Amino acid sequence: MRDAFINAMNMQKSTVEWLNSISENLTNMYTPGYRENQMTFKTYLDATIPDRVLKNTGQGKAIPGTSSENVFLEGNGYFVLRNEEGKVAYTRLGEFKLNGEGVYCASDGSKVQGYILNDKGEIMSGTKSLSDGAFEETIAQGGALSVPTTEIKLWIDPDNGKYLGKYDEFEIKSDGVFYGKTNGGKEATPLYKIAIMNFHNPQELFEYKEGQFLETPYSGKPVIGRGSIQSGCIELSNIDFKANATYWKQANIQMNITDKIMSTYKQLLESAMSLLD
Repeated sequence: MRDAFINAMNMQKSTVEWLNSISENLTNMYTPGYRENQMTFKTYLDATIPDRVLKNTGQGKAIPGTSSENVFLEGNGYFVLRNEEGKVAYTRLGEFKLNGEGVYCASDGSKVQGYILNDKGEIMSGTKSLSDGAFEETIAQGGALSVPTTEIKLWIDPDNGKYLGKYDEFEIKSDGVFYGKTNGGKEATPLYKIAIMNFHNPQELFEYKEGQFLETPYSGKPVIGRGSIQSGCIELSNIDFKANATYWKQANIQMNITDKIMSTYKQLLESAMSLLD
């Protein structure tokens, strides 16, 4: 016979975890780059227990950033970061800025990864340039892994105050390309392209710190991502408030039912024990 009390206890435990997950979502409603928790359940006898918490990989809304150096990615994929230990992480939060050395970095100091371009806008792989078509073909050969990324560096020459010693300003276009501009902005030279990677199963990425994810055996290897970039903006959380409010109500109803089952079972047990006296 299946024990209704044990099932109720399992249900109560799973409901507490569900409420905690929903609470975390609602708390981070306006946290830039936050990915919504989505808890899944599996059946255990007549009750359910938590299976795991996945991250919603859907698009969040664009909001103004604090600098024109901030970027918002519209589409599928992640920005690529490399920390001081060489660890590669992936993020949707493009709250990037040039540091004191002119390196394009995230707020924690991790370096944003990109590709060096020649003056034709072609990606350089070592000493070899790749046309757009050749770059796309790398997908069939393991994606962008076959093209090494590098840090994006726009140092300012202390003698003339220009980026890389010759550009008056720079601009980030929708294709993720950094252009150095001269002659009052009339002349633009492609310098770098921001790397965007995606995964066949992005929900299986591991969040090792807030807003930053690591590749896992279940996510698959990174491949070239798709999307357009808007400078001066960042991505807000992708939380669905109405859905989470509904889940909160459902979880509370489930908790009340579970408490009632446990209370009733306890009363029945006490009545049965009293008959033995």
